Amino acid sequence: MYRRYLDQLNTQTTQLISEQQQLAQKTKMSAEPEYKKIPVDELWAKLSAASDCKSLLKKHLTLERYEALKDKKTSIGGDLGDCIQSGCMNLDSGVGIYACDPEGYDTFALVLDEVIKDYHKVDKVWHPAPCFGDMDNLDLGDLDPNNEMIVSTRVRVGRSHTGFPFPPAASKDQRKAMEKMTVEALNTLEGELKGKYFSLETMNKEEEKQLIADHFLFKNDDRFLREAGGYNFWPVGRGIYFSEDKKFLTWINEEDHLRFISMQMGGDLGAVYKRLVKALGKLSEKLKFAHNDKCGYVTFCPTNLGTTCRASVHIKVPKLAAAPSTKGNKSKLEDICAEYNLQPRGIHGEHTESVGGVYDISNKRRLGLSELDAIMEMKNGILEVMKAEKAL
Repeated sequence: MYRRYLDQLNTQTTQLISEQQQLAQKTKMSAEPEYKKIPVDELWAKLSAASDCKSLLKKHLTLERYEALKDKKTSIGGDLGDCIQSGCMNLDSGVGIYACDPEGYDTFALVLDEVIKDYHKVDKVWHPAPCFGDMDNLDLGDLDPNNEMIVSTRVRVGRSHTGFPFPPAASKDQRKAMEKMTVEALNTLEGELKGKYFSLETMNKEEEKQLIADHFLFKNDDRFLREAGGYNFWPVGRGIYFSEDKKFLTWINEEDHLRFISMQMGGDLGAVYKRLVKALGKLSEKLKFAHNDKCGYVTFCPTNLGTTCRASVHIKVPKLAAAPSTKGNKSKLEDICAEYNLQPRGIHGEHTESVGGVYDISNKRRLGLSELDAIMEMKNGILEVMKAEKAL
């Protein structure tokens, strides 16, 4: 499957909202975070003294904004320190700020809005209503029917439970409550979406070994996320759900509350996208996802808002990547990706190199456009990349 290839190449009811909020409140004070929470004034002192820090947090958290926000709290209990601790303790961060909980995007908008505008390159923080397209008439097709260039295709989205905090404010029992309610919803899936849940806390050694071999098992080794409280109570409340054919999966409490992923070998973007939309529709009948009228779907990191949709292919383009740029020192591949709002990465993720001329290329924009627009932007860009590769 998609991850195994990496190894080879080195709208719901008010009642539902209320139930989730009540559950979150019941579990709120049951356990303390296990990471060391640093007082916000100490964090500010460290950040303000760092003359060489180039993060968006450093750029946009001015003294005036700090003074206006330092004593604020969300109704769920998140504060400014929860948002900025990672960026203050890791001064080499690129962004440096997270949202403490879904409400944080409103409570701390004075700084978060500026970071969002800067990162997403928009003039204002705005997002349209969700629009996935008409599934009965949508024909995205197979981008590479002859299997010449595209190795695999994946579309994923992030989601958050309404009423529950993000790391680091989530307690151990809140994590377990989110896991329980999600697994109950996943267990109602049928047909091609029907599958099995693997808890990181209780899985046996054979299951763990296989998941590691398949590159499915997420890890807890990112220092930026660790300082943000992302690994609190590891591995409690965390796990992975797979459909029987492993073309649909769900990560629970990895970084975000939820990551839904549809994937398969080859370039059939239409099949991958429709599978994901089908799963989201079914799960939305059981779960309420946090949605902000300004930011769209909200997740832990402000870089992943709006559609939260990342559609990607692993694609073989060795000639294009080696061709010189017409605009500078970059490759021609990077020129085309910039023109079509695509992001080229190594197959092992951001800041990694290509292996065997294979790149992970995805849509770059998530905010200010619909889900269907994001998918079409990715499709059109990938077709242009393929055309350029064949022309060389």
